[in-house]
Amino acid sequence: MAHCSATLAGGRYFCRVGVGIISTMTDPATVASAPQIVTVDASHDGQRLDNFLLRVLKGIPKTHVYRIVRTGQVRVNKGRIRPDYRLRSGDQVRIPPLRQAQATTPATAPEATCRAVAAAVLYEDGQLLVLDKPAGLAVHSGSGLTYGLIEALRQMRPSAPFLELVHRLDRETSGCLLVAKSRPSLLALQQQLGGSEMTKAYLALVAGQWQGGARTIDAPLQKNVLRGGERMVQVEAGGRAARTHFRPVAVYQQSSLMEIRLETGRTHQIRVHAAHIGCPLAGDSKYGMTEFNREMKDNGLRRLFLHAHHLAFRHPASQQELHISAPLGTDLQHVLDQLEA
Repeated sequence: MAHCSATLAGGRYFCRVGVGIISTMTDPATVASAPQIVTVDASHDGQRLDNFLLRVLKGIPKTHVYRIVRTGQVRVNKGRIRPDYRLRSGDQVRIPPLRQAQATTPATAPEATCRAVAAAVLYEDGQLLVLDKPAGLAVHSGSGLTYGLIEALRQMRPSAPFLELVHRLDRETSGCLLVAKSRPSLLALQQQLGGSEMTKAYLALVAGQWQGGARTIDAPLQKNVLRGGERMVQVEAGGRAARTHFRPVAVYQQSSLMEIRLETGRTHQIRVHAAHIGCPLAGDSKYGMTEFNREMKDNGLRRLFLHAHHLAFRHPASQQELHISAPLGTDLQHVLDQLEA
């Protein structure tokens, strides 16, 4: 499997795929340099442009990578492009010259974080691994964070040729997180995810006594809505389609434990849909209810009560159906014990 990397040597950034150099970017602070054109090969077919650039331009801050895309300095087939564009084999990617001063030493994840990630592996084989992501750990760097789970994982396994997130979880959400160990596996798993062939089930504690049985919420979501100076996601007629299935597991005096299954994977989907029907998640400071959160804190809750407890999908190589589960953490189980007392 071809692997893309970039290093700095003698004032030049060298971008390699496999063993062949596909482009060089000379530091313009030292020598004048023209933009470079990179031809996407089959091993990167289907990869998001931003992820491609972040792997190619190792040492370049993530914020700068997004800036050169946003300002049109990066182009695909001579046209401006969004960072979430999925590359196709044969695409021509224009990469501007970058100054050596823009390179930084990648942040090192603390030893405690690496130990937590190592202990979180639920399943692993030659094509993929599933981890029980700890709450409070972001899945990747960005937005002021210098490292996340995937950076810690790559740091722990420097000889691994390929490690990429198949999907994401919010920073405060714990549970099953799928990582691909090869590009064919990544594409196959993402195809299942996009085609609703992958089952992702969560456990969440919501406000109120749930009435009735299972219920499906089909409400489009719009990102980046400013509210009080904060960027939010909200139900909006012109937003992207989003469907969430709620099923009651246990009903308490002022709250309900729900199993929630996603049919789509929008940002904050569970949290926004739950709030939309008047049953916000416990511990949700962004979309939740202050009084309810205070009551749950009295019951020992110290974080968002949202846990990805089950993942089901076909193995990308064997096609065998895999079912992976992550037990509810002791901190969340303690809250349920308090509610049942």
